[in-house]
Amino acid sequence: MLTADPTTRLALGQLRRSVRRLAAAGVAIVVSTAFVAATLQAGTIVTRTTYDQVAAQYADADLVVFDRDGTMTSADTEAVRAVEGVAAADGFRGAYADLSHGGRTVHQSLVANPSDPRLSPLVLADGAWADRPDQIVLPVDTAKLFGVSVGDTIASTRCLRGGDPAADKDGAACYGGQEATEQLTVSGLVDDPLDTYAAGGGVAVITAEALEKRIAADAGAAEPPGMRTLVVALDRPGDAAALEAAEKALAAAVPSATEITTPEERAEDVVSAISGGQNIVYLVFALALAAVSLVVAGLVITNTLQVLVARRSRDLALLRCVGASTGQVYRGVLLEAAVLGVLASVAGVVVGSLLVQVGLMVAPGFDLGVALPTTITPSVPALLVPVAAGLLVTLAAALAPARAAALVAPLAAMRPAAAPGRCGPARGRAVLAVLATVGGLALLAWGVALGMSGSIDVGLFATVLGGSLSLVGVIVGSVFWLPRVAAAFGRVAGVGGPAARLASANTLRNPRRTAATSTALLIGVALVSMMTTGAASARVAMDEKLDERFPVDLQATSTTYDGDGSAAAVPGTVLDALRGADGLRTVIEVTGVSAERVGGGRPVQLAVVDPEALRSVANTPVDADALRPGTLVVPERAAELYGLAGLETIELTGPDGDLTLDVVHSDSQADRAYLTPQDLAAFHAGTAAGEVWAKVDEGQDATAVVSAVQEAVSTTGETVRVAGMFVEQAAYQRIVDMILGIVVGLLSVAVVIALVGVANTLSLSVMDRTRENAVLRAIGLSKAQLRATLAVEGMVIAAVGAVLGVALGLLYGWAGATTALSALGSVPLVVPWTEIWLVLAIAVVAGLVASVLPARAAVRTHPLAALAAA
Repeated sequence: MLTADPTTRLALGQLRRSVRRLAAAGVAIVVSTAFVAATLQAGTIVTRTTYDQVAAQYADADLVVFDRDGTMTSADTEAVRAVEGVAAADGFRGAYADLSHGGRTVHQSLVANPSDPRLSPLVLADGAWADRPDQIVLPVDTAKLFGVSVGDTIASTRCLRGGDPAADKDGAACYGGQEATEQLTVSGLVDDPLDTYAAGGGVAVITAEALEKRIAADAGAAEPPGMRTLVVALDRPGDAAALEAAEKALAAAVPSATEITTPEERAEDVVSAISGGQNIVYLVFALALAAVSLVVAGLVITNTLQVLVARRSRDLALLRCVGASTGQVYRGVLLEAAVLGVLASVAGVVVGSLLVQVGLMVAPGFDLGVALPTTITPSVPALLVPVAAGLLVTLAAALAPARAAALVAPLAAMRPAAAPGRCGPARGRAVLAVLATVGGLALLAWGVALGMSGSIDVGLFATVLGGSLSLVGVIVGSVFWLPRVAAAFGRVAGVGGPAARLASANTLRNPRRTAATSTALLIGVALVSMMTTGAASARVAMDEKLDERFPVDLQATSTTYDGDGSAAAVPGTVLDALRGADGLRTVIEVTGVSAERVGGGRPVQLAVVDPEALRSVANTPVDADALRPGTLVVPERAAELYGLAGLETIELTGPDGDLTLDVVHSDSQADRAYLTPQDLAAFHAGTAAGEVWAKVDEGQDATAVVSAVQEAVSTTGETVRVAGMFVEQAAYQRIVDMILGIVVGLLSVAVVIALVGVANTLSLSVMDRTRENAVLRAIGLSKAQLRATLAVEGMVIAAVGAVLGVALGLLYGWAGATTALSALGSVPLVVPWTEIWLVLAIAVVAGLVASVLPARAAVRTHPLAALAAA
């Protein structure tokens, strides 16, 4: 008789006796909760990494003071430093100098020593910071190029527009002033671990006083340029109250500031601006991926518990015979599932955390180009949510098996088990499936339409809801059609002999079980296919957006000027050097002109280039396609900068006359309008090509190309200012690839969970067909043929789920990417064939592997013993 607390005693006893049988369910729970835990922690890491990459220029500053109009001055910097609670503050100011040594010359960016190490992303690799006007700290790459080390001397040449008694003037004339050369001692070498200044070939560091003198000398009689950004370090970093008080005080100290935020908030704004006002991290991780993966685990757990209940049918009947009530049996199965759920979920959290930590440890060896944290930082939600989710899913999955256990009649202990029936599903189930599928697809289409019309938030919600609803409809209705599809697959395979034909028939013996198992794999593959499709489509859309923001890969601009202030022609030796530089595919000459408008108005900055030449280097071919004589191609950003929005024609004037042009607007984000050389000659003839634009070969490392360009030019004795815009573009692309790669990797775990379900279904099928298998063996079916039957059955179930999952994934992936990224423009459907074929192959092979243990159990039983047991 069951005594005190019989339900608990029953559950714990069954749990102890069924440890080995519960292994499959436990593995499914561990894997699924590990997936949830890893997803939550990876989301935190990706968010941190994305913002850290963008905020690298702010180093460890506590606050960023931003002036959109760039009007802040050195007086504002001093005002910020005087604010109570501010430990240090630096402005983003810079200058340029031509550095020479050993026959090589480099046009180098200069910044000032940081007033606090927290305010600079640069790391001193050797020596010390400059503390005298005649000292300089060189980038490591520049020092290698020159062959110098700490203590050596280099020459610095610049054009002075005002007096500078400290410089040794050599009398050479330059635009607006006099060329001067001074000798600087290398006091140290500096490294840029996050490639903050990689686009310009690195940056050298001088004292703040020396930098201010250079800026003033470069400006001459004019006012020095203003600043857009100040970075601030506080006395009490991390103190929320001190941070809030400092924000208010800084707003009063710098009235021109348009924004005072933390570096993280500033980085979020930058990322949002690039992605068309949408936060890409949110778009990737806010689609409830973990919750959907748990549905897969739930189906697997249900099948596993059904196996256990079926194997325990006689034990359960005996319990009923000795007095156990249906409620006690029901609660016993649920309690057993609850204990299993808690233990396996805790183990899953540990496994998931360890996997993420191992990933962080091995990531540096793959040269990802992105600085990842070295350790995980688990939060309370990341620890508790997976455990709660695992417990709830396990209990939900145990409801049907618990009900089946409670309905076992006491007399079942004294009679053989009946063969499984083929009762058809209810009509109400069919109606629900049709309504959910059709309604969900309609809602999905509506969400896509909303997203494309600009209502992205509502559209994204409708798309996710519609996709989920239609997926539920597919799952509910799968019992009607999926076994027949599996049987059709089996008949195709049936040409291989009787084993394959038997496998095809077996998929129809229990439609519910076949549908449940294949659906589990369908969901897992659909998730992976959805994310790979969405990733490929999103990558194309993001690349197009980045191409609009960075219209060419690399620009090299002359550092000398002619009599009217225009950039002098780039010397032929520099052109030859650039054409021979490693990593550059195409090099063209471009003329930069500031054109006056007839009737006044803001001057228009022009990039004068031949259309065919522009097409060979431009990342936005639409601009080159629209460029022809008589037209002015105006990108969207240039239209905003120069007041050209809405214009259909424009009249420009210059020394050689006036010219009326048709205005052609484009969606690119270039900051200059495009004009042909023929049109320039009509009003401003004789202007030299002072710029060089270049296209970088595919697959080249961005930083390495900039270094190769500097090295090639350094031997010419000439200098150009290099701006590798594609360095910044490549940084954003690495972030996107990292985010999508992590998500796809995590979702692949769902396929592993589903394959556990295939093995469970085959195990249950073997048990159901014990008598049948014995009869088949008795009439001549060999062990090899029986193994082949189960192998084909496993592969058919896996193949059906994988193929249908790919089809759904393509639809959901494109719909999600189109809705979420519609602010970037049109999002094409990009089919990632390599990943899809890989998923299909893995699913089929894994279905074969999943049949090994059930087949082993089937062939080990002697035909006579199987008949007797049945």
